Amino acid sequence: MTHFSVHTVTCWDEPVDCRIVAMTEQGWSSWPVAEDTQEGRLLQRAREDGEFAAKKGQTLLLHCGCDTSPRLLVIGLGEQQALSVDIWRQAGALAVSQLRKKKLSRYLFECDTFAAESIGDVADALLDGVMLEAYRYTRYKKPEETEPQEIVCILSGIDEELLGDVQATVAQREQISRGVWFARDLVNEPSNVKTPDYLAEQAWQIAGQTGMKCTILGPAELKRQGFGALLAVAQGSICEPRLICLDYRGGNDEDAPVVLVGKGVTFDSGGISLKPGEGMDMMKMDMAGGAAVLATLSVVARLKLPINVVGVVPAVENMPSDRATRPGDIVTSLSGKTIEILNTDAEGRLILADALTWAAQYKPEVMIDLATLTGACIIALGHHSSAVVGNDEPLIAALREAGDAAGQPIWPLPLFDGYREQIKSQVADVKNIGGRPAGTITAAAFLNRFTEEQRWAHLDIAGTAWEEKGKPGQPVGGTGVGVRALVEFLKKRCAE
Repeated sequence: MTHFSVHTVTCWDEPVDCRIVAMTEQGWSSWPVAEDTQEGRLLQRAREDGEFAAKKGQTLLLHCGCDTSPRLLVIGLGEQQALSVDIWRQAGALAVSQLRKKKLSRYLFECDTFAAESIGDVADALLDGVMLEAYRYTRYKKPEETEPQEIVCILSGIDEELLGDVQATVAQREQISRGVWFARDLVNEPSNVKTPDYLAEQAWQIAGQTGMKCTILGPAELKRQGFGALLAVAQGSICEPRLICLDYRGGNDEDAPVVLVGKGVTFDSGGISLKPGEGMDMMKMDMAGGAAVLATLSVVARLKLPINVVGVVPAVENMPSDRATRPGDIVTSLSGKTIEILNTDAEGRLILADALTWAAQYKPEVMIDLATLTGACIIALGHHSSAVVGNDEPLIAALREAGDAAGQPIWPLPLFDGYREQIKSQVADVKNIGGRPAGTITAAAFLNRFTEEQRWAHLDIAGTAWEEKGKPGQPVGGTGVGVRALVEFLKKRCAE
C-alpha cells in the first residue's frame, strides 16, 4: 500500500511535483494566472488551439519551468452553475490518476481556484477523491517502479480564519477514507486467507484499537442458540462459521442503537447449486456488506460520534460437498420460521435471516442490512446505483440523501404484498427464492419476514461492490461501497 499524507495550509512554498488548479468554462476572465507569465501564455495558446476549454473532466498538463513546481495541471470543471461536491471529488481523483502514472507523488491543490466559496466543502471533496484514487491493493505484489511509494497531498489557498475548521473537516475525511481502504482490503483479500475466522480476527483488532465491545459466536454456540439457516449454508465447508458483533456506545445509555448487519460470505461457490466457472474468482467479494459494516464501525469509533451503533456480520463460506445443504431441504431459522431451500446459491438471505433475528435483541432504533444479494439488482440498476428496499419511508429517504452526499447513489424499489406472495412455500413457512421476476425485491421480501417488527431497510450492493475495469477514484476490485454513505447517514443522525 502506498503511504499517504495530507497537509492543509494557507500557502505552501516548498517544492512539489505539480500544482493543480481548476477552472469552469466561464472562468477564463477570473483565471488566477497572469497572462504575461509563461503559464498564462501556454494556457491561452491551448485555448486558442482548441486543446482545452475547461469542459468537465478535461485536463491540461503544462511544463512551466518553475523550480518549486515544474508542472501545472489544469482541470476543467464544466459549467459554473453545475458545480457540485461530486465534480470536485471527481477532479481530485482525476488529478491523482493522471499524475501517479507519471511517477509524480507530491501534489499541491490550490483549493481557491475550485470555487469562490465553500472552501471547506471543496477541500473535503478533493481529499475524498484523492484518497479514493490513491488506494491500491498490492499486498501480494512486489513494489512496481512505476508506482510512487509515497503520495503527499497539500491543500492550499485556505484563508487563515477558516484553516482550523477546514483542517478538522479534512482530518475527519481522512479517517472515513481510510475506512474505505480497509473495506476494500477485506473485499480484495483472497478467500484462502479470508475465512470467517479471519473476519472475526479483524473485528477483534478493531475492538482492541477502539475500545468497542466485540462478541464472536462459533459453531457450537450457533448450534446451541438455533442458527439453523446460517449453519445450513456453512455446513458444506471445512471453514467454520462465525457470527461477529461490534458494539459501539458513543451516545447515552438509554438511546436505542442503529443496528447494521452485513452479509459475510467469504467465498460463494453457490453450493450444490454451483455457479458457472467463469467469473467465480470474483466471489471472494461476497462479503462486501460485512466489510462495509466492520469498516463503518471502525470509522464511527475513531471519529467518536455521539451515537450508539451495533454492527453484526454473519460470516460463512458456501461450498459444495457431501455435507452441503441440498435443494429441497427445509431448515428451521433462529426465529423459529421454517425455510424451504430451493436454491443453495440464494444463501445470503439465509444467513441474514438469522443475523437480523439475533440483532433484534438490541432493540434498535433502526436496522439496516447490506448485502451483495442478487444478480437481479445488476440487471435492474447496473453498476451505477445500489438498491434500497424497506418498510420505513423516512429511513429510506435518509439513506438516499446520505448516498447522494457521499457520491454513492441509492435507488428505491417497492415492496408490495404481491412480491411477498412469490416467496410463499407449500411445505414451509417461506421459501428462499421467488422465481426470476423481481428477484431483488423478492429477496428483500424474504428478509422482511425476519424484520417485520423493526424499522428496517435493505441495501443490495451487488452491482456496486466490485469494479471490473477501473476508473479514476476506483481501481479494479472492491469498491468499499456503503462505508461513506453509512457514515454520512450516522453523522446526520447525530446532528438531528
